[in-house]
Amino acid sequence: MARKNSTAASDEELEEDASEIAARARSAADSPLDARMLDLDDEAESPFLRGQKRVPVRRGALPRRAADHVRIALLLLLTAVGIALIWVPVERYATRSWRFRLQSSDNISVSGTHNVSRSQVLEVLAGDIDRNIFFVPLEQRKKELEQIPWVQSASVIRLLPSRLKVVIRERTPVAFVEIDSHIGLIDAGGVIMETPPGSAARYSFPVIVGMSESDPLSTRAARMKIYMQFMTELDSGGARYSADISDVDLDDPDDVKVTVADPQGAVLVHLGSSNFRQHFQIYVAHVQEWRTQFQRLESVNLRFDHQVIVNPEPPGDEQAAGSHAAAGAAPEPRPAAHSRPVRRTKKHT
Repeated sequence: MARKNSTAASDEELEEDASEIAARARSAADSPLDARMLDLDDEAESPFLRGQKRVPVRRGALPRRAADHVRIALLLLLTAVGIALIWVPVERYATRSWRFRLQSSDNISVSGTHNVSRSQVLEVLAGDIDRNIFFVPLEQRKKELEQIPWVQSASVIRLLPSRLKVVIRERTPVAFVEIDSHIGLIDAGGVIMETPPGSAARYSFPVIVGMSESDPLSTRAARMKIYMQFMTELDSGGARYSADISDVDLDDPDDVKVTVADPQGAVLVHLGSSNFRQHFQIYVAHVQEWRTQFQRLESVNLRFDHQVIVNPEPPGDEQAAGSHAAAGAAPEPRPAAHSRPVRRTKKHT
């Protein structure tokens, strides 16, 4: 009986405790303060309503970009210092050592010369003998070498430790030229060169007359342009008419006059300023006819279209001038006599 009563009492106490707990829970739910505390707890648990705690970053004295620039500048400075420490002793050794001294003309090699003598080249470089090779002004020596008439271009090269190499490119002559009763060679640009001793037999050119040593290079170059055009036209198509030309007078650019070396006598032919080949072919086609028609054949003027004037007489001559014309040829004053003898250098094979 005692056990039964004890059990009943316990059940009643349990029910009583449960009702109290339920009442307290209802009162807590109705309390606004407790609701706010619950909301705060929810906020603490939500990662979207409160930022994460920031970790403090330790900053340097300079911004990052400025620090990078400083590091690059220091690296460049250290590199420059290192190069200077190496360069200074090397430069001192190179400029003071006897190993880099141009001791004699035997240390100078010259190539590419045929008409320029070695002595002409060494005359330009004579002041550099016994000089340190790094102190030789290469560009200045190049310009001085190109002042030699036969030299078209030159290059001067250092060969360590103590040698110089000179490479010459010579001019190409295209004609003989008569200057003040002296015969030389001339290139397509109008530069006059002395004929090297014993080398005249290597060339077979007409002799250009009508030039003076006082003519500026620009004038000679313009006349040589006419000459090159004339020679090109005469030899076009493999005709090789230029082989019969002894002299070419370029004194008047509007009238190129040539002396034709003919076995029956030299003839002065006026070809004008253009159509040289066409005019010369007229001469070749009719020269024998004119020789039989006229007692003498000294000159032929082919510079006028559709007209050929043969042997014009001096003004005041009562005799009629011989002429062969396609249309109304009128005699013209005879040009000045060709004073220099016919001259041609034969090519030796």
